[in-house]
Amino acid sequence: MFFIARYAISVVLLLCTLLTACTPEPSGKQYHIGFSQCVESDAWRKTMLKDMKRELSFHPGIKLSYLQADGNSDKQISQVKELLNNKVDILIISANEAEPLTPIVEEAFTKGTPVIVVDRKIATPFYSAYVGGDNYEIGRMAGEYAINQLQGKGNIIEITGLPKSTPAIERDRGFTAALKNYPSIRIVERVNGEWYKQKAHDELSRIASRYKDINLIFAQNDVMAAGANEVYKSMNAKLPKIIGVDGLPCNGCGMQLVANKRITATMLYPTGGEEAIRIALKILNKDEFKREHLLNTTVIDSTNVRYLQLQANKVDSQQREIENQQSILHRLKTIYNNQRTFLYVLICSLVLALSLGGLVLYSLRENRRINRKLKQQNDEIVEQKDQLEEMSVKARAANEAKVAFFTNISHEFRTPLTLILGPLEELLGATKNQPRQTRNLNLIHKNVIRLLRLVNQLMDFRKIEVDKMRVQATKNDLIAFVNEIIESYQSMAATRTIDLRLITHERQLLVWYDVNMLDKVMFNLLSNAFKFTKDGGYVHIYVSKNEAGDRVVIRVDDNGIGMSEEAVDSAFELFYQGEFENHKGSGLGLALSKQLIHLHKGTITLSSQKWKGTSFEIQLLLGNAHLDKQEIAENPTMPAIYEDEKVYSTGQATEPPDVPEESQKKTEREHSILIIEDNEDLRGFLKARLEAQYEIVEADNGQSGLQQGFDIVPDLIISDVVIPGKDGMALVNIFKTDIRTSHIPIVLLTGKTKTEHQIEGMKNMADVYITKPFSVQFLEQTIKSLLSNRAMLKEHFTSEMPSNLKTTTVGKMDRKFMSEFTALVESNLSNEDFSVEEICKKMGISRVQLYRKVKVLLNVNVNDYILNMRLQKAKYLLQHEEATISEIAYTVGFSSPAYFSTVFKSKFGMTPKAFKEK
Repeated sequence: MFFIARYAISVVLLLCTLLTACTPEPSGKQYHIGFSQCVESDAWRKTMLKDMKRELSFHPGIKLSYLQADGNSDKQISQVKELLNNKVDILIISANEAEPLTPIVEEAFTKGTPVIVVDRKIATPFYSAYVGGDNYEIGRMAGEYAINQLQGKGNIIEITGLPKSTPAIERDRGFTAALKNYPSIRIVERVNGEWYKQKAHDELSRIASRYKDINLIFAQNDVMAAGANEVYKSMNAKLPKIIGVDGLPCNGCGMQLVANKRITATMLYPTGGEEAIRIALKILNKDEFKREHLLNTTVIDSTNVRYLQLQANKVDSQQREIENQQSILHRLKTIYNNQRTFLYVLICSLVLALSLGGLVLYSLRENRRINRKLKQQNDEIVEQKDQLEEMSVKARAANEAKVAFFTNISHEFRTPLTLILGPLEELLGATKNQPRQTRNLNLIHKNVIRLLRLVNQLMDFRKIEVDKMRVQATKNDLIAFVNEIIESYQSMAATRTIDLRLITHERQLLVWYDVNMLDKVMFNLLSNAFKFTKDGGYVHIYVSKNEAGDRVVIRVDDNGIGMSEEAVDSAFELFYQGEFENHKGSGLGLALSKQLIHLHKGTITLSSQKWKGTSFEIQLLLGNAHLDKQEIAENPTMPAIYEDEKVYSTGQATEPPDVPEESQKKTEREHSILIIEDNEDLRGFLKARLEAQYEIVEADNGQSGLQQGFDIVPDLIISDVVIPGKDGMALVNIFKTDIRTSHIPIVLLTGKTKTEHQIEGMKNMADVYITKPFSVQFLEQTIKSLLSNRAMLKEHFTSEMPSNLKTTTVGKMDRKFMSEFTALVESNLSNEDFSVEEICKKMGISRVQLYRKVKVLLNVNVNDYILNMRLQKAKYLLQHEEATISEIAYTVGFSSPAYFSTVFKSKFGMTPKAFKEK
């Protein structure tokens, strides 16, 4: 129902959005025009901008960006770059000066932005269009008007604009050209007014006293003409005729100056603002346009000024009316849009109200249906709750039965272990002078102790789980307690040259703790430290108080193999067995230690770095305020710790190596066996059982086993599957795919009993896969069978025709080796200089490896094999060829017939001649 409501509201909101989004957009494309004006201070420039805006009022979709440079060419260049960076569709520019602005205009044009030049031209043809008056024509018209006013003779002062601007240059040229045919009319002075009234006033004032009787002044714009009028009025001199340029209709501009008789005439110079916008739109809309758009001009004087003023006023009035109408239209459009939006909101509200009304009716029906369903589910939950309570009672009873059974069976384990341990210790005492029996009994004793430790730990865990284990704390000297435990490991430390010491500043430290619990923890930590520390390392125990003086700190440090961060995080988890295959334990010791310390209201933490060592830290509260009354023992006696000493330290002892019997020393063994096993006890046991018959080589990890295999090339390899470094499967694959060791039989020993594991071993070309526990007699018989089969293969290889060997019992690598070896020998039988070194070079194998390989597969050395092959070939030639004995001798590689006859007779008991005749 909730999702249906959300869906209905979403549909209504979508409808409202679509309705309100239907506002008509302005027709036509949207364009962005950039306009760069050289200056805005004079009325003519303001009128140009006004004309542009007037034209744009008819095109509401056009955006105009306007920047003016205050007569600074560098500033205008920067402004043009800014407009181009804003991605204008077209650029309109009125250049301050022609040459400085030319490069930026060319750059814009060549990069694809259309450029319209208005008023002032630039020094390049790279622009889209030019809009402006013909300044040359304006100058010429001014010259002709001056000729008419002066009636062919008189003196003239010319006031010019900015020297480098194109209008100033062209107007001067046109004016001068018109006067060229009238030598009686002279331009007596040119004054640079730079288009400004004040500048013109100042420059003219400087020379006016010399030209009081001047006849005419030609100013290149109206504001400079007005400045000239003020200069001569202030001198009370005769006012000369003054001609200006622009003819703008604004207040104080050219038309008004003519009407007020302040100047004689002005040349109309249209701004071109409207025409620039029109041409820009033609360019953007891809319409046809004239590239050079010259504006028409005329002379404005007293004869037509009134008419032109009226016309300009009417245009301004119409423009204001248009703007007023547009403002009214904009307000009406806003009102219309507001009313339409209100109508849409009203419609949406009505639709929403109807939808919600229907939704409410639907919700009522759904609520009734859901309530019926919830009632049914509630009844089912109540029924399931009753069933769960009943099952919980049964489970609790079953769990209690399991705990009772587990406790009983653990006790049952302890009884036979005790019965085994007692007689075993008596046997150990009775066989002191029998090294072999003593070694076997020690091995049994060590593993019985291990079983006893596991049973004890499991029983302790069960007691903690059922809350049956309670702390029985007594007040004891912790220094003496730890020192006594350390004494149990001193002999082991001395044997392994491990630096074991207690480091403390306290002579006596009285602490409340359960002796039986804490000795389990300490023995466990020391046992782990010795297990992971190499011979020659150190194990240090630190005992001290913390800085606050309310806790005792026990820290056990070693410089063993350490742990990774992942192993540190999991070290105290139950059944976590570590990351090193050859150091895996039961996963009970550290987890049990943590529980026992927590029962003391203490903490145990671990820090370690791989290959740098490990540190365990225990913190116990001083005093007994933290202990409950029932956790304090009434009889504070310190029990002996013999049991834990024996249980935890027995597994760490290193057995002294067996001294081989004199008969074993002297007996030369025919076959060698490489045993790769990380468990020292099992490796020693196998060695003791097999060394009477075979030469035994040992390796405790994959890398060492691999090296030993290639170094000694044994007759047989026994390897565990799970070993440090490369595992047994990887070793089998490497040995069986290398030509140097491919012939060696390999026996895999493993605790992995699943069928898929056995299949994997056979896929890796292992010869035998034996699972633990295994029968030693079966292993011994397996070794004998493999070596016997290998001997039969040797006999097969040394038959009459070894080059035609087809047997399928030989490995692929061995067949390849024999094929290459025999082919190489046969192809060189006639070469009397053929040697072992040449064989080694061509087969890519060392001399030692070649001898060992051939010896294993053929049971002969290389030289004997070559000699036998030559004699076999000689026998064949003597039987089937008509060649002489000398020819045959040289054919099979003998240096002389006499030597051939001697060797042949010693091998076959008759001379080559007698063999051929027979």
